[in-house]
Amino acid sequence: MRPFQLTRTLPEDATGAALRADVLHGLTRAPKSLPPKWFYDARGSELFEEITRLPDYYPTRAEREILADRAADIAAATGAHTLVELGSGSSEKTRLLLDALPTPLTYIPVDVSESALTGAADGLLADHPDLRVHALIADFTRVLELPEAPGPRLVAFLGGTIGNLLPAERAEFLTSVRKLMAPGDSLLIGTDLVKEESVLVRAYDDPTGVTAAFNKNVLDVIDRELDADFDPDDFDHVALWNREEEWIEMRLRARRDVVVKIPELDLVVPFAAGEELRTEISAKFREEGVRAELSAAGFVPGHWWTDAAGRFALSLATAG
Repeated sequence: MRPFQLTRTLPEDATGAALRADVLHGLTRAPKSLPPKWFYDARGSELFEEITRLPDYYPTRAEREILADRAADIAAATGAHTLVELGSGSSEKTRLLLDALPTPLTYIPVDVSESALTGAADGLLADHPDLRVHALIADFTRVLELPEAPGPRLVAFLGGTIGNLLPAERAEFLTSVRKLMAPGDSLLIGTDLVKEESVLVRAYDDPTGVTAAFNKNVLDVIDRELDADFDPDDFDHVALWNREEEWIEMRLRARRDVVVKIPELDLVVPFAAGEELRTEISAKFREEGVRAELSAAGFVPGHWWTDAAGRFALSLATAG
């Protein structure tokens, strides 16, 4: 096997088609909403990296702390010879797992961004010359087919990204991941935990305005890709805690009556003053809930590790 292979499972225009479908569906329903994946163009990714360095945004640091403390335990518990990472992005935290897992090792990063995959692979191969990388340009929320690779395999879904899925979507996602796995394979999931409302809201509404810029960036994406005329200054960033659902919601609230034209969709979208567009949910979890969702999807829950402050958790489960 060559040290680096790249396989595209998405059609060339899949991203554009998905954006058009999501915008058409999300802006013509009530209440209006968009999926958070459209934050992450080049500018959005830069803003998110800035967010992860903010004092009040703890999830990235907390997860990295657990990985630094527990990577050897994860390697010992799984015996993995292949690491599959869903939504791999820059693969920065992945290095902690790669350093702990035995060699030779196969790494299968899955992401919609070819540039993110190739950039991350270049850095990883420079530091791990024995690593074999088979990158997949794919949407992990759709049906996946993984390349042949040595077992057992460890599938990692880090960053608390599972919290961006609604409960029914989480159930469907976990079931689809279980179907990818063989007996003896393992799943490692990062989940942000329920905590004080003030701590959660500060993490998504920083006083410097970085998160607000990140939230509004989705409007710039739609303007650029669909020739729309959103003006981000017409909207305020809103972050609130939904106690009943136990998730943070990010919204954009119209400052005045606004009419947006999206020529690529032949669509005109009115916003009344004060009307909100939901751009993200970020569910927060409790241990018993995570274990129940994993069990319902056919996994056998195992280890549960948190950072020292108990803010974030990594859970390890095996394919039942």
